Amino acid sequence: MSNPLRIALTKGRLEKDTVALLETLGYDCTAVHEKGRRLILPIPDANLEVVLAKAADVITYVEHGVCDMGVVGKDTLMEMNGKLFELVNLGFGKCRFALATKKDYPFYDGFGVKTIASKYPNVTRAFFEAKGMDVDIVKIEGSVELAPLLGLADGIVDIVETGTTLRENGLEVVEEVAQISARLIVNTVSLKLRREEIEQFVKKVEEKLNDTEDRL
Repeated sequence: MSNPLRIALTKGRLEKDTVALLETLGYDCTAVHEKGRRLILPIPDANLEVVLAKAADVITYVEHGVCDMGVVGKDTLMEMNGKLFELVNLGFGKCRFALATKKDYPFYDGFGVKTIASKYPNVTRAFFEAKGMDVDIVKIEGSVELAPLLGLADGIVDIVETGTTLRENGLEVVEEVAQISARLIVNTVSLKLRREEIEQFVKKVEEKLNDTEDRL
């Protein structure tokens, strides 16, 4: 048997959703459930090896070929823009990038350069460049909602799920930037060297996703 295909999963919610998907394919994910502090875990009946990592590291491991495939949010893919193939929209982990400001703030009024706070400067820059707008971007690592409340920024670009956090802080969505969900990505060299194995795995995933959609 060949070496197992190595798939990097984003720790947390995407990890749980991906493992649930693998189990619906009939794979035994006992080792992942009982991982303890281990970060590399076998799924022997599928000839797979799961690597648990942070989102940005999933892309790095796949891009450098130490993992053949990965599951990561579209938000991280958009921000990092790595050299890899996006194979499947897995459909879970749904949320959106949005531009938000203080409630009733006239963001698009006037001609001055606006300041935008975000954890995702590349996504933010691309969004406003597409509009032909020049903005100043401030990188924030923590609660980005604070920036307009403290007067640091005119608005924020951030991930929004329900919008509750925005509303509770007196902010509102002005415009959607992009829809986000989990994606299955693959290393470009792995796709050439192990095409048959990867395509078989992807086919099983797509058939299961299509079957689930048909039953909804």
